Amino acid sequence: MAAIIFVAIFPHVFSLYFTNVFLAFAIFSLYAVTLNLQLGYMGVLSFGHAMFFGTGAYATALALTHIQGFPLLPAVLVGGLAGGLLALILSPLLVRVSGTAFAMLTLAFGQLIFVLALKYREVTGGEDGIGGYPIPPLNIPGVVSIDMTHQINFYYFAVAVIAVCLLFLWFYTKTPFGSLVVAVRDNAMRIDYLGFKLPQTRAINLIISGAFAGIAGAVHALLQKLVSTVGVLDIQASFEPIMMAYIGGVGSFFGPIIGSGVLRLLEDLVIRFTERIGLVNGTIFILVVLYAPMGAVGLFHSAKAKWFHNEKV
Repeated sequence: MAAIIFVAIFPHVFSLYFTNVFLAFAIFSLYAVTLNLQLGYMGVLSFGHAMFFGTGAYATALALTHIQGFPLLPAVLVGGLAGGLLALILSPLLVRVSGTAFAMLTLAFGQLIFVLALKYREVTGGEDGIGGYPIPPLNIPGVVSIDMTHQINFYYFAVAVIAVCLLFLWFYTKTPFGSLVVAVRDNAMRIDYLGFKLPQTRAINLIISGAFAGIAGAVHALLQKLVSTVGVLDIQASFEPIMMAYIGGVGSFFGPIIGSGVLRLLEDLVIRFTERIGLVNGTIFILVVLYAPMGAVGLFHSAKAKWFHNEKV
């Protein structure tokens, strides 16, 4: 309840700058959680997850640019559909490999999408990207029309979309199918012997991950009002959710959300003193991997276990 109240009053208490920072944190929290469906729950590392995020962002931007009067909610859903469709197209190849092969294949496909977006300027705008598209109002026919160019209105809309997506993904991890995904990660051979279809299980998880990464990209496109290859399709955009997942804790659903908050807070602090944000982030990531491989959530559980042990003694 306290968290809901905090989120509700945030734009009325803090400035426009911090409101945008919070929205960026929320968007990348959802993005990092979708990456964690692959890394933490399926046990495969994707170096090209930005292809789903970027495809969703471009799909929304293109729909709003070329289809006059395109509604807001369908614009977000188009981003999710584009990310899920790309995952469906790539799934016949990706679900049959794991480990290093999966990481390298996702890296290759991610770079392929990046290069295609650069080369087809007539569609994607190349390095300049797509901008200037209208942000449609949120229409409820016969009830109300809410102006989304108003910052606070958009804030509540974006937070609501992200919250619903995170709630759905949390529920997904708690379903029997979510448990099956974790079982495939832990012992794929035994699951295969039990009669479950491994490729289909991996494909469904990949498609869900890609679709919700696409929705995160769509909300990002609406927030920035500009979509270009740098920021949504480049290699940095693929590494950011990995860092968030590891900093927060790969084995936890809420770990990537915590990692996103830590990374955004650090970036906001570091930029006040130096422009070498990548160097600072890389150093922190190395330290986490070396000394806290379970991330912030793992450190919390270790400290909690030690505290209870000392209490009993």
